[in-house]
Amino acid sequence: MGVFTTSHEQVVYCHDRPSGLRAIIAIYSTALGPALGGTRFYPYASEDDALHDVLDLSRGMAYKNALAGLDLGGGKAVIWGDPDKDKSEALLRAYGRFVQSLGGRYYTACDVGTYVQDMDVVAKETRFVTGRSESHGGAGDSSVLTAYGVFQGMRAAAEHRWGSPTLAGRRVGIAGLGKVGKHLTEHLIEDGASIVATDVNERALEWVRTTYPQVDVVDSSEDLVAADLDVYAPCALGGALSDETVAVLRAKIVAGAANNQLAHPGVEKLLAERDVLYAPDYVVNSGGVIQVADEIEGFNFARAQQRAARIFHTTREILQLAEAEGVPPAAAADRLAERRMADVGRLRTILL
Repeated sequence: MGVFTTSHEQVVYCHDRPSGLRAIIAIYSTALGPALGGTRFYPYASEDDALHDVLDLSRGMAYKNALAGLDLGGGKAVIWGDPDKDKSEALLRAYGRFVQSLGGRYYTACDVGTYVQDMDVVAKETRFVTGRSESHGGAGDSSVLTAYGVFQGMRAAAEHRWGSPTLAGRRVGIAGLGKVGKHLTEHLIEDGASIVATDVNERALEWVRTTYPQVDVVDSSEDLVAADLDVYAPCALGGALSDETVAVLRAKIVAGAANNQLAHPGVEKLLAERDVLYAPDYVVNSGGVIQVADEIEGFNFARAQQRAARIFHTTREILQLAEAEGVPPAAAADRLAERRMADVGRLRTILL
């Protein structure tokens, strides 16, 4: 088993043998409100890997929700299995029962391997689920505003680096053309950027070749990172920024949708040493959680998009703070998030 962590409020193992459900729900913090974070369905190599991922992701959600201005804490869940083979109605509903058992301390939503249709099934067993389909009164696919928020964060980084909040005439490398990467491609092309892209899924590559033939497709992430880029946008799984990646990275800005992009603490310093401006992932990719959080009070897309547009201003504030205090942007973002969790979370000690 993994090393016991005292930083999380609660970690729950969920097992239903008949349906094959093996899941872990991690609640990092409820200082700002109920924990909100998606459910990742993934074929982890081991239970240790699943635990490590859910602990990292839930902590990231607490910081993301804090900086997004939401009155929500941070949590996450992982289902250990192959979503193409193991997903079933019984498994998803069993998972919903475990979410319901937490009594509202944790709200779930979509993530890698889960979709709005899955959340509709989970919702048959729990009230504490967001990211449902529009036909069920939900917010729909959260990748829409995730990509919109990444684009806003990228614009803020471009302004900080080059003086103008646009990617027009810039070359952007997108690693991962999944749900978010596709929408981000659309925003960037509309803004006048040129794009280099890659994905491990041949269907995704076929989509971009057919839809946007002007996009240059490369064979691998390694080829993409080493390409002549202005901006690198990791939009697949975490750990994209390793020592080896940073050593060959030619882009001057990193801003993407993937969670936990830094492979280990200290990578942000390597980026700074190479004069690469890093827009912290949990800041720029918070549009999705803003979208599904809006569902809790009755979804309104225009209101949610307006909130996601603030990612531009939050990213700008973090980059300015980092420059003023001489720290990497990731450290500046952490300080702002921790300050809000402490200042607002303290208010619960005032008894009513």
